[in-house]
Amino acid sequence: MTTAEWIISNAWVIWLALFLLLAIIEMLSLDLYFIMLGIGALGGVTVALLNGPLWLQVVVFCVVSLLMILLVRPIAVRHLKKSPAGFRSNIERLIGADALILEPTSRISGSAKIQGEIWTVRAESNVPTMAPGTYAVVSRIDGATAYLSPKPEDPADS
Repeated sequence: MTTAEWIISNAWVIWLALFLLLAIIEMLSLDLYFIMLGIGALGGVTVALLNGPLWLQVVVFCVVSLLMILLVRPIAVRHLKKSPAGFRSNIERLIGADALILEPTSRISGSAKIQGEIWTVRAESNVPTMAPGTYAVVSRIDGATAYLSPKPEDPADS
């Protein structure tokens, strides 16, 4: 038996090895492309186990992979990136948080402690200078600078 005959008669082993290699690459990249190609390789395994010709195995691999990438991957990515309603991550969580003014804060400069971290802050354009020791509210974040608005008076403090 020649090498070519062995490859053709045991093509399912090669397809299975390709699937495992693509699955390992997917675990490293997490792009959901390689797993879609891996599923195409499983299609090749199926045709090989059913004694289909090599050209049909390659066609099934290509068609299944293409369909998985075009139809299934976008849905899977959308579900992976979906977060619960109202869920805010990273910097978004700071918007609306209290900020303790540490130094006089104007539209030009300032610093404040926000959730335990010291931030470079600026007052919103319509806000006068804010005094140290007072509290403000984070209205937005631009880069590494938080923009503050005065904290509304709490009726319970009166």
